[in-house]
Amino acid sequence: MRKSVTASLVLAAALGLSACSDKAQNEASEAANAIASDASATIDNAAADVANISADAVGAAENAADRTGDAIENGAKAVKQGTADTLDAAGDKLKKGAADARDRTS
Repeated sequence: MRKSVTASLVLAAALGLSACSDKAQNEASEAANAIASDASATIDNAAADVANISADAVGAAENAADRTGDAIENGAKAVKQGTADTLDAAGDKLKKGAADARDRTS
């Protein structure tokens, strides 16, 4: 906002000086070019800032997805191990039950 007001004032002054000498016209032209250059640099900086923010957001999303995948993988490993432990315990109890039954019938 401040730059646009400043630019407007400089351009108004440049137009006012346009009726003056060639030197004044050249100075007004140089001022207008400087303003245009500043505006262009500001726009470029803003675009770079937006690109950096976007890249940061994508990186954060990738990290969150990686952590979620790791958590799922760890959970699946725990379920697998728990299932194996339960099956082993059940097998041991079945074997013991079968041995006990055999002993009773002998």
